[in-house]
This record gives sequence, C-alpha cells and structure tokens, in this order.
Amino acid sequence: MAHVSAAERRPQLIKAAIDLMAREGVAAGSTRAIAAELGVAQATVHYTFGTKEDLYRAVMEQLTQDLVTQVERAAPTDAAFEDTIVTLAEALWHTVLEQPASYQLLTELSMFALRTPHLQEALQSHYRGILAVTAKLISEAAERAGHQLAQPAETIARFFLAGFDGLTMQHLSLPDEEAERVCLRALISAVLAMA
Repeated sequence: MAHVSAAERRPQLIKAAIDLMAREGVAAGSTRAIAAELGVAQATVHYTFGTKEDLYRAVMEQLTQDLVTQVERAAPTDAAFEDTIVTLAEALWHTVLEQPASYQLLTELSMFALRTPHLQEALQSHYRGILAVTAKLISEAAERAGHQLAQPAETIARFFLAGFDGLTMQHLSLPDEEAERVCLRALISAVLAMA
C-alpha cells in the first residue's frame, strides 16, 4: 500500500471526524473510532494531529470555514446596505436549515471546549474568527453602499451573532419554521436599526 503524507491525510481525517461526530456526537469521536471511520491505523491520527484536542480544533476550523465560505459566496456586490445584510443573514440561516448536523456538532464541540483546557484557546479563536468575519462583511457592505454605521461593526456583529446563536439553538432543540422566520426577520430589523 502506498504511503500517504500527513498533509494529504489531514483533510481526510478531518472529514472522517466530522462525518462520525455529526452522526454520533462528540463523545463518539475517539481517535480509535475516527481512524476506523477512515480505515487507517489509530497511530495515523496521532501522527497527523498529535492529540485528539488538535484534531477537534481542526474540525472546528473546517466546519467554520465551510460555513463562512457559503455565506461569503452569497454576498451581493452591488446591493444597498440593508439588502446586503438581509441576504447575508438569510444565507447564513439557510446553512442552519440545510446543515443542522454541522451546527449541532459545532455546539457540542464548543461546550466540550469550555471544559477542556487545551481547547479553550481554540474556542476563543473560533469565536474571534466568526466575529471578525461577520464584522468584515458588515463593514464591506456599509462601505460599498456608502452607509455610515451608527455603531462599530464589531458591536453590530456581536449583537447579530448573539441573536443568531440563540435562534440556531432553538431550531436545533425545538424547530418551528414559522416562528423562526418571524424571529430572523426581527433580528435582521434590530441589526439594521442598530447599524
């Protein structure tokens, strides 16, 4: 059997970990189970990532990057500020509806990281990254439209993400499509009023 470099194996292991943990939960994500999911030796996981926490960090980063990429692709390049914010929020919500397992896994990993000293920095980095991307999208939308923000983009992003995270948790726990549509519209209106 041909040797596969760690650089090639890394994305394969991340995908195997995401597939396994999205199906069975973070508790099922042992290095042994992830190795079995991909059909490699457990030592391959340790060689590629060092620790299970490093693999979990990579999973969080990959899930986040995948979601951010989807939302960034939806960003209009010539719309008014308000229309851009609506489009971005709806695109992000669309990812929740289409990929609830990804959000559930991110939530589980976040809770796990709060109690795992080696992952607390990864969790903070994850949230800083999401905050920075959201603030960047808000700033860019305002700049393109010539809109002067009433609050710093980071404050608006933090407000939006707090509401969005709550709405996502409600969707995962007790879905109600009509109520969610109303709440999302209200959140968008509040963000626009704040901006």
